[in-house]
Amino acid sequence: MTLELKSEAQRRLARILGQVLGIQRMVEDDRTCGEVMQQVVAVKAALEQLGVSFLSEHLQTCVLHEGLHGGDGSCVEVPAEKRTDEIKATLKRFLR
Repeated sequence: MTLELKSEAQRRLARILGQVLGIQRMVEDDRTCGEVMQQVVAVKAALEQLGVSFLSEHLQTCVLHEGLHGGDGSCVEVPAEKRTDEIKATLKRFLR
């Protein structure tokens, strides 16, 4: 994981945590179902965007070997003959 991705992920996660805590307060305050659902959708979208960031990082560094920081253990390099299988497996996990 690059420092840029880590920093971005930490910012996004802090924002998502704030949104989840906001939903909890909304439930406690008996806000309408529509208002709560709107915030749930926002959290879901934020988590999906975070997932896309990690998906992109994995595909670029581990599968395509672009920008690897040699031997730092951030990912396991995927041999060329297994790249298609890894892409399929990664997308399948992500799209569940």
